[in-house]
Amino acid sequence: MANVLDLRRRIRSVKNTRQITKAMKMVSAAKLRRAQERALQARPYAQMLTSVLESLVRRTDLYNGQTGEIVHPLLVEREEKNVLLLVIAGDKGFAGGFNSNIGKAAQKFFLERAAQGQNIDLEPIGKKAIGFYKKRFPAANYEKTEEHYDNDLSTHYETIRHRGAQIEVAAEHLDLLLRTEFGAVSKVANDIIARYTRAEIDSVYLVYNEFKSVIAQRVVVEKLLPIRKLGTHEITAAEEMTEEQKEAAARSAASEGISVFEPEETVMEQEAKKFGTADVDYIFDTPPEQIFEHLMPRYITTQIFHALLESVAAEHAARMTATDAATKNAGDLIDSLSLTMNRVRQAAITKEIIEIVSGAAAL
Repeated sequence: MANVLDLRRRIRSVKNTRQITKAMKMVSAAKLRRAQERALQARPYAQMLTSVLESLVRRTDLYNGQTGEIVHPLLVEREEKNVLLLVIAGDKGFAGGFNSNIGKAAQKFFLERAAQGQNIDLEPIGKKAIGFYKKRFPAANYEKTEEHYDNDLSTHYETIRHRGAQIEVAAEHLDLLLRTEFGAVSKVANDIIARYTRAEIDSVYLVYNEFKSVIAQRVVVEKLLPIRKLGTHEITAAEEMTEEQKEAAARSAASEGISVFEPEETVMEQEAKKFGTADVDYIFDTPPEQIFEHLMPRYITTQIFHALLESVAAEHAARMTATDAATKNAGDLIDSLSLTMNRVRQAAITKEIIEIVSGAAAL
């Protein structure tokens, strides 16, 4: 059994750990509030964009009258042979099962699609996802070639993909979660749209943690491309929180004064939904077909941006819950060690008293 000095050292060490986890919980709660506010502020823009597109759909012929083909490439559906998967995890640990749950959902997707003989291009977002998949799957091999024409007056550049495995890491997005800026997300989305337009990939999926509130979140696999219905999220797989997880999250949120209910619709969101629903004919300065073609890529960017914002909020919520549980466990461990230390100290005092009494009796 450990002596009193060793137990005191352990208690001091656990108290220091409890201070750290308590501070981490407070920081995560503050970041969660900001993340929720940012996601809430982005909703009216996304809703208005969807409303505008829905209004344009009613005024635009999406099919060519002569050939019968869909006029916009993002609406074209093809047989899924080459699939792109965006996996949105976190940048840091101490978030409970947040990153592992994302990994499990992605792994299930890999197994199902690989069994169907499909090629999978993986693009991890976040340091944890990049670190995990970088060791597991090979990186995509690209060869850049150039050809000169007209006595070297013009040059043609071309990038050729050499696939060496069924599942490859096509790109890594290390700093996308750091600030989650719309411009950076737009670059990623435009690259994905260009590849889909060239038929290099046949569909695009997202794996992320959908966040509505602290107790209303789930890990989902969402189909991003092709677009089937504007304004809806095509969820192909989802894993809900358990009742135990909801209770732990609710206790953690209550201690920090964070509401567990989903924020209500703002006036701006309600007004955004009304656009295009009235039975009137809107006048557009630009032909509706051109506006529709211009806004569709921005719609995809908004979908990815929305997933990133929700994933960031979910990560902070998971870290707040995990550090709250760690703080509580540290307190329980301190109480247990203090009780053990008092028993050891009492036993030592009793032993000394017995020795003194025995020595006095011997005299």
